[in-house]
Amino acid sequence: MYRPLLAVLLGAHCALVAADEWDPLKYVDPLIGSQNGGNVFSGASIPYGLAKPVADTNDESNQGGFVFNPQAGVTGFGNLHDSGTGGSPSLGNFQLFPYASCPGDDINRCNFPKKARAVSFVPESVVARPGHFAIKLGNGVSAEMSSTHRTSIFEFDFPAGSSPLILMDLTDLSDSRQDNGTVTVDPQSGRMKGGARFLPSFGTGNYQAYFCVDFHGASIRDNGIFVNSRASTEAKELTISRSINGYPLPGGAFVRFANGTSKVRARVGLSFISSELACYNGESEIPQFDLKSVIQASQSLWREKLKPIRVDDTGVNSSFTTIFYSGIYRTMINPQDYTGENPLWKSDEPYFDSFYCLWDSFRSQIPFLILFDPVSVSRMIRSLIDTYVHDGWLPDCRMTFSRGYTQGGSNADVILADAYLKGISQYIDWNLGYKAVVKDAEEEPFDWCCHGRGGLDSWKTLGYIPVQDFDYKGFGTMTRSLSRTLEYAYNDFTISLMASKLGKTADTAVYVKRSQNWANLFNSSAVSNLYNGTSTGFTGFFQPKYLNKTWGYQNPLYCSRLDPNPNSVCSLQNTAGETFESSIWEYGFYVPHNQAGLMQLYGGQANFVQRLNYLHDQSVGDISNEPSFLTVFQYHYAGRPGLSARRSHFYIPSRFSSAKDGIPGNDDSGAMGSFTVFNMMGIFPNPGQDVYFIIPPYFRSVNFTSPLGNATAKITIENFDPTYHAVFIQNATLNGQPYTKNWLSHSFFLGNNELVLRVGTTESTWGTHVADVPPSLSDYPPFSFNGSDGGISSVGELPVSSPPREKPRGAQGHHLTNSTSSVPPTAVPTSSPMERRWVRTAMDLHRRWRS
Repeated sequence: MYRPLLAVLLGAHCALVAADEWDPLKYVDPLIGSQNGGNVFSGASIPYGLAKPVADTNDESNQGGFVFNPQAGVTGFGNLHDSGTGGSPSLGNFQLFPYASCPGDDINRCNFPKKARAVSFVPESVVARPGHFAIKLGNGVSAEMSSTHRTSIFEFDFPAGSSPLILMDLTDLSDSRQDNGTVTVDPQSGRMKGGARFLPSFGTGNYQAYFCVDFHGASIRDNGIFVNSRASTEAKELTISRSINGYPLPGGAFVRFANGTSKVRARVGLSFISSELACYNGESEIPQFDLKSVIQASQSLWREKLKPIRVDDTGVNSSFTTIFYSGIYRTMINPQDYTGENPLWKSDEPYFDSFYCLWDSFRSQIPFLILFDPVSVSRMIRSLIDTYVHDGWLPDCRMTFSRGYTQGGSNADVILADAYLKGISQYIDWNLGYKAVVKDAEEEPFDWCCHGRGGLDSWKTLGYIPVQDFDYKGFGTMTRSLSRTLEYAYNDFTISLMASKLGKTADTAVYVKRSQNWANLFNSSAVSNLYNGTSTGFTGFFQPKYLNKTWGYQNPLYCSRLDPNPNSVCSLQNTAGETFESSIWEYGFYVPHNQAGLMQLYGGQANFVQRLNYLHDQSVGDISNEPSFLTVFQYHYAGRPGLSARRSHFYIPSRFSSAKDGIPGNDDSGAMGSFTVFNMMGIFPNPGQDVYFIIPPYFRSVNFTSPLGNATAKITIENFDPTYHAVFIQNATLNGQPYTKNWLSHSFFLGNNELVLRVGTTESTWGTHVADVPPSLSDYPPFSFNGSDGGISSVGELPVSSPPREKPRGAQGHHLTNSTSSVPPTAVPTSSPMERRWVRTAMDLHRRWRS
């Protein structure tokens, strides 16, 4: 399992460079998102790697370690990181920090505590490429780094005349170390090894991490340990308390090198099992301390990962190509492959961690990897199922072997269904996978904070999650009743698709019927007013409902970008609202499986389009958060694919660019990156269904070679306009035959297929008929194209000055008011034709997804 890695990778590197001069790595900029709260990891990593070295800064948004903020100081070089996460900083363990010399050659005049030692960096010195990070510090020390799977390697260059000191701090980014962190330093070799227990940043429990640091290239002068601001060369071992009077207690080890040392290399082996295994990982993966070879090997892996997609960007602004390939790159930082490093259970199955969180990644990141890297996804799916086997439940969020907090539904269900429907099968026991999702739907965990679903009795009997539910079988935060209802409905629908494909007809009917519970929270009389009292002009919204089937009222703009209160409570606080990190306006479109039914409740095609226009034109939706992604493309369901294309071309590049602040919010483990990639490829998925919406790509052509074979699918534009005024498809052919549907199935990408799109500057009738739109569980109302009715009137007017909302949110008073409305508790009568359609046979219900 732990065989030496470097020679294998170097062989692959040499072969690949010789065979292919085109290099996708030149278009990757890991610094995109290193400002403006993107929270990306900008350092060195292999795809899905455990070791992730980078310079850690003391900026308040340092969740990914490095923030490109010249006013922020570098506190050290951490070895474990996540990417794009919100909330508290994650990982950042075991920082190395280099001093050129201690003042007066006195070790106790070096600043050992993290905040005190922080030093500026030279902005123009920063180099970030896949597998490679370099920076020069204000103290004159330059640092360069790379990594293999479980090991970091650093090269520190010191000014002339130095007597360098390198310390290793038993800390992480959020100072979460618990009691009994340990370190020992070998007097002769300077090897430092040890470990500590830390807290996850968005979950329960704790985790243990271990390190082993070896040095190369210089003679050792002395070494020892430090506690707080004092150091000793006499002591060589340390076991340290967590804190003194509630303040984190700094501690660790150091090695000082001979006078005149100009260059030192440090190798940091990492493990979650033991320090001995950390040493073995370092020795086996980087036996020669050869930084250049490690960089080359890492970049070879990245080239192999990025090569399935190649674009013709002739005439296209080069920044667009950078946005595209950088987005692909960021989808493979998290999750992280910890196979062989799981201390919780023994298993022959893979183990992936840093699913942070599935609520974010199921919408675009994992669907992209299903298309782009199906072999790795099969290992991720096996890991999720194995977690169910040993931990009892599929996770909704998981980091550092800890249960992360559930934000909405049980969205691992969507990921498993998406993979199963699209043929991901390598070594996966799908019958076991089906048992896992059925457990989510049928059994309530005692503590549903971190897996499964709460309120299942109400879900099954009332058909919705009530406000202030009475739930004595399980316990969790009794909020988000509306968004949980909508997410549970879609979770059940994706389970019904799995059941249908597995031939479980009775199960299919059960979950299809439950998937229509979303309609039970539609209040046809609810209105939406701006906070100044002006009406938005729309009536009929989803609203919370109590156990006694009476309505509550939450302003549909609460927690939207138009909510003027920056302290509105929108996350997991116990005073939060009935939607999670989003508004009723935005969640009002989250019925991915029954857009036809939703369209009918909204008054038909034209009204549906007008609502989508209002959501986007008036800055109600927040593209910096994942629930908004699908709304960009839901015009397709109303037969207006041209409007989806226009929306896409507004958000890119106005909110997504190649700048360091080029991500509008947290990248969320590559969710934002995959959103941009799908847009620019000219497709976007409806996750959990075999549907990809079609818009014109941002390039003349996109070639996708399936990693499962040599077949290449191609999307080509005729009349391509690099100024993007011509973004409306006029007609299309698929393999030379006319094609009018505005969506594709997954099979397109598995064969030698070509979709040719001819574009123009005005909307056409292509993809506008009922027969052309994606499947929906209910029948569509009749509609036809009218380019002058319901079109986009104000694309581009999203106020740039309107910032995305921070997440998580602060805590204020409760949002909900009682309603005196006499509207019946169920907006759609149970005896309606719609209800009768819900209980069709399994074959009839799902034939449309297979045709």
